[in-house]
Amino acid sequence: MAYAPKMTFINLPVQDMERSTAFYRSLGLEFNEQMTNDEGACVILNENTFLMLLIHPFYKKFIRKDIADARTSELILALSADSREQVDELIGKALSAGAAEAADPQDMGFMYSRSIEDLDGHLIEIMFYDPAAAAAAYAEGQEQQA
Repeated sequence: MAYAPKMTFINLPVQDMERSTAFYRSLGLEFNEQMTNDEGACVILNENTFLMLLIHPFYKKFIRKDIADARTSELILALSADSREQVDELIGKALSAGAAEAADPQDMGFMYSRSIEDLDGHLIEIMFYDPAAAAAAYAEGQEQQA
């Protein structure tokens, strides 16, 4: 039987818990208050996926390495949206809350995304993906190659 995790926790080091929680709340995200205190906050992305915001000293308890400078790129956290309009709405909220736009919008027809840097420099992409449009684009490409 293959390993299939039932829950995912994405841990991000943050410098200021109050500022970071205010930022993620401004996007309309909710928190698991039982897993939120002065050292860490649990942002609920969906029923099985969570973003753990951990202040630097607490984050250090889980690692032997140095905390990476988020001003360089180690990963992009991509979060789905229900529509192109919701992508723009969430990015607008993030920018209003102090985020910086990280890249030009990407529009592939079947996928639309925009990226920001949160207050600690973590890269977050909000994207809308339309599987039916992607399948149609793939089928069209196959027909053109035939």
